[in-house]
Amino acid sequence: MSGVRTFSANVRVGNWSEDISLDEDVLKDFLARKERGELIVQKTSFLKRNILKETNLSVTADELVHFGDTVMLVNSGTERESLTGIDPFRHPSSLSINADTTNVGTNSSLVAPCGMSASTSVTPCVRNSFIIESVDGTPAGEPLIYGQSFALRTTQGFAGELYLKSDHKTFEKCALKSRLQEVSLTDQPSFLSCWQAVYHDPQLRLEYEGCPVPANSKVLISHCKTNQCLAALENYTLLTLYGKEYEVTAHTYLDSHKAERDLNHWLLVTRNPGKDAPTMIDRPEPPVEKTRTPAEGAMPQTVEEKPQTVEEKPQTMEG
Repeated sequence: MSGVRTFSANVRVGNWSEDISLDEDVLKDFLARKERGELIVQKTSFLKRNILKETNLSVTADELVHFGDTVMLVNSGTERESLTGIDPFRHPSSLSINADTTNVGTNSSLVAPCGMSASTSVTPCVRNSFIIESVDGTPAGEPLIYGQSFALRTTQGFAGELYLKSDHKTFEKCALKSRLQEVSLTDQPSFLSCWQAVYHDPQLRLEYEGCPVPANSKVLISHCKTNQCLAALENYTLLTLYGKEYEVTAHTYLDSHKAERDLNHWLLVTRNPGKDAPTMIDRPEPPVEKTRTPAEGAMPQTVEEKPQTVEEKPQTMEG
């Protein structure tokens, strides 16, 4: 067969001199790419080392979410097992950047477009930390209220300050597995990157309109243009550089009572000011005092009431 090397270049058969020169050129090219850090192994290691670096979330003193806060969006997972067995169990997951080696720019930061996914890791890091940014001129430090538009921006530095956006699905632009409305990151803020916090209970939604959004509580993240809520799908998983993760789309899932399902429920998680846990959702509950029964300890002291006798009857004034 012509063009096929049946022996190594050390065997002096055929164009052995040309084969040796080609092998040397391949080795030189490999060493040059290694010095420049252009190997796939080096790019992957550099990406994971920077995107998985731990970050500090914001601490809220009034238990409210403010503009400028660094939070983590966590889906609480499956609240109860499905009676039909159709919906599989879903672990708590955090909204995360699904970046690969092609998203690393020349200035050592992420570049758009970049995909999103829901990771089962809820440890605060560059990958799952987002900043609540105002789109209507509200100054930083003011509380976020229900129904107010805001933008979700990645942190400074390696994350590249990208904005979470979505748009109507088309035949060419949709989610990879579910074919629903795609959610991704962009470097240009626009109306496509505007979101709203909606109260999770539809029966009390109007009463909470205009009220401050509490931190570490269930909310719906609704897209302003399409009116679709952010969702983490357990039926569709993605194989990423960080493991198997849930697909994230903008789609509202309703139950039989026309209420949003737990796929659309998110927590705006803040940092725990103490040292016992990194976030408020990991904070242990305070211990509950256990009352001791008579069999476990001391008998409760009771006052015995003596029955009144004839001599002990109270004296009344004679009329």
